[in-house]
Amino acid sequence: MAEREMKRVEESFTTQVQILTQGNLNGYQRLFGGKLMAWMDIVAAVTARRHSGKNVTTASVNNLSFNAPAHANDTVVITGEVIYVGRTSMDIRVCAYVENLDGNRKFINRAYFTMVALDENEKPTEVPGLIIETEDQQRRWDEAARRKRK
Repeated sequence: MAEREMKRVEESFTTQVQILTQGNLNGYQRLFGGKLMAWMDIVAAVTARRHSGKNVTTASVNNLSFNAPAHANDTVVITGEVIYVGRTSMDIRVCAYVENLDGNRKFINRAYFTMVALDENEKPTEVPGLIIETEDQQRRWDEAARRKRK
C-alpha cells in the first residue's frame, strides 16, 4: 500500500477580501449574515480543494458565531486553514475580520466547516494527511478531534 501523502497547513491557507457595498448590506446597513456565510463557505471550499487536490462538498458547519458587525465600505478579510483531516474529510477553520485602513484587524466571525473530498464519480475519496508543526496547529487539531467525538 502506498504511503499517504502529507501536506503542511500553509500549503492550503486561503484569504479572500471584500469591500462592503450596498448589495451586501441588510436593512440596518450591516453586512448581511447570509452573504458572509456564503463567502465563508467558498473560502472553506477553496482551502479544502487546495489541500486535497479534489472537488469538495460541504458536509457540516459548526460553531458559527457572529461576534461583531461589519458596515458599509468596511474591508472584510476572510481566512481559511485546514485544522484536522480524516480519511476523506477535512475540518477548515474560517475566520472573518474587519480590516481598518491602517491594516489592523478586528475579529467578527468564526466557523468550522467539514468538507469532504470527491472523486470523479462524486464519491468520497482519500485526502492527504496534515503535518502539524506548531503548538497552535496541535491545539486546533485536538479541539477538532474533541468536536468530532461529541
